[in-house]
Amino acid sequence: MEYNLLRMMSVLLLGCCSLVFGKDQGPEGLGSIFLNVERLTSGPAHHLFGYIGQSLTIPWNASGRYVVTLRTGFHDRLPGTDDAADVVLVDTQDQNKTIALDQTHGWNLQQGSMLYWNPLQPDSQFFFNDRDPEDGRVFTVLYDVKQRKRLKEYRFEGGSIGNSGVAPKGGFFAAINYGRLARLRPVTGYAGAMDETDGFLAPDNDGIFIINVQSEEVRLIVSFNELLGLLQSAPAWNLVGKRWTPTQPSERSTKSLDLSKASLYINHTLISRDNEWIYFFVRGQVGTRSLWLNAPCTIKTDGSELTLHTTSIGGHPEWAEGSLMIGALDGQQVVYDVAQQEIISARTLGNSTIFPDPEGDVSLSPDGRWFVNGYTSEDRQSISYVVMDLSDGTYARSDPFDRGPYTKGNLRTDPSPRWNRESNALLVPGWTKEGTRQLHVIHVEAQL
Repeated sequence: MEYNLLRMMSVLLLGCCSLVFGKDQGPEGLGSIFLNVERLTSGPAHHLFGYIGQSLTIPWNASGRYVVTLRTGFHDRLPGTDDAADVVLVDTQDQNKTIALDQTHGWNLQQGSMLYWNPLQPDSQFFFNDRDPEDGRVFTVLYDVKQRKRLKEYRFEGGSIGNSGVAPKGGFFAAINYGRLARLRPVTGYAGAMDETDGFLAPDNDGIFIINVQSEEVRLIVSFNELLGLLQSAPAWNLVGKRWTPTQPSERSTKSLDLSKASLYINHTLISRDNEWIYFFVRGQVGTRSLWLNAPCTIKTDGSELTLHTTSIGGHPEWAEGSLMIGALDGQQVVYDVAQQEIISARTLGNSTIFPDPEGDVSLSPDGRWFVNGYTSEDRQSISYVVMDLSDGTYARSDPFDRGPYTKGNLRTDPSPRWNRESNALLVPGWTKEGTRQLHVIHVEAQL
């Protein structure tokens, strides 16, 4: 049975003191939630899945036997044009043996290669991005495990358009220009990617695309030129953290932001669980310097209802049900309705004791019952995870995971928690004593 987030949060609000005053159920399993950690991969190579930039990104296939991941021989620099990563499966029923399937030149250390099992064939097919070493064009691959081959390559003339978010119910994926990202934000782009928009600040033929998985039809649902006009309509701007964010006018805000010389790009295209919405961020760069722009927007997947949001819920929100998202505001873990453009204040999750950093990487389990927040320690050396049972407000905090030598900047290890299909385990990264980046599984058990 799929849990209803609104119903559970109402129960917490009305009768459960543990949401606000809950006992911290530790990693040793005190109380009603047990967290047990298993190391999934081993060295000497590094293994990574990628970050949480998609709704319902599940590393496990439908049977739960295989975890898809990337394998690389280095982690001390950004990938170059000649660096390929291995696309591998981890066989959880055969001593976590790794099976090499393919290679990709379209990857980075933060997002990986946008791995995603095909929702319509989740036991045997998955997507990943690749880049043609000859012409630099980025494209998306649909791979079949049973046949051990690429079924499709979604290549488009004149662009480096790759998967940026698969629709959770299947049928299509959002796509963006990774060549433009390689130029404007290399950490999330692919080195050597062709970019035919170089020299164009806000092109009218680039933006967010929707690609039909079966027919391979591609549609541009919003262009950078349209987004520029949308940003210019913002009522005011305010510094949130260190980024300019659209807001309502106030004493702290400024009326306008000069975007005339900004090269715009898109980060994070998050498709809602019902395939209806895309939540994304518009950012920008002036010359070689960041504009420190962060404009949250939504659009329906049919291209309608383009909206600029003047409430910021942080840089790593997660879709809940329908038009609801879980994010961060004023140091709290909040629920935001993108359709109504308002915070549902009565349904705020936890407090600063439970969630020390609501801006951490967050994820809601497939069944809607469990919520996890992964956050870094004050000294930035480790990552801990808080797992909350939304049915009663109890929660557990994991032991810290080592972040290795890269605690900030382009090489950093982010929390990036990803649920399995049964909603009882999480895939997370961590550094080992041997000095390699590996994947771990946090098993979540609720005691009745």
